[in-house]
Amino acid sequence: MGLIHIELFATLDLVGQAPGGPDEDPVGFPFGGWQAPLLDEVTGAQIGAAYEGTDALLLGRRTYDIFAAYWPHQEGGDDSDIATLFNRVPKYVASRGRPDLSWAGSTHLGPDLPTAVRELRDRHEHVKVVGSLNLVQALLREKLFDRLDLWVHPIVLGVGKQVFDGGAVPTNLTLLEPPLASPKGTVLLRYGLAGGTPGTGDMSAPDRGAGSDD
Repeated sequence: MGLIHIELFATLDLVGQAPGGPDEDPVGFPFGGWQAPLLDEVTGAQIGAAYEGTDALLLGRRTYDIFAAYWPHQEGGDDSDIATLFNRVPKYVASRGRPDLSWAGSTHLGPDLPTAVRELRDRHEHVKVVGSLNLVQALLREKLFDRLDLWVHPIVLGVGKQVFDGGAVPTNLTLLEPPLASPKGTVLLRYGLAGGTPGTGDMSAPDRGAGSDD
């Protein structure tokens, strides 16, 4: 069975809306493209490495339209490696409408998203979800993911759609490797989905692990 791997960019107050540019979501959101000033060599290298082994993309409609207008024309440029990968692998689009699938290798998923995603897991080794905040929220609610790369950026916007705006369910995650910080303060947190639901405890209990007085 393959992996569903979410790549998600968020601010410190967990706004995930329109990180890449002002045209991603131009209506009513004044900070489109907030991620660009915070990129550096460390984050660029890590983002590039995160796509190694990807053999399919799972995208929401808006992200698909942005990618389809951009990546087919980038081979041979500065982002040629990622462009070649994105253009080569199958693209699966989650949309309630009828998207124009002009990008080669694109498929519209059916209305039953959970079933469709489980089928992708059986068909591919490493399915990458990029951006696509509405789709990500649905996958988080259904626990239909295996790994979550959460890139937390050192800014607070105070407005915008947050990662968990669409609701969430109690979920345990496990940190897969030590956090990585970039020179500009962006922190990569790489989590894996864990079993069970969050537990509770009493911080005032004498056996809470505070240690010995000796």
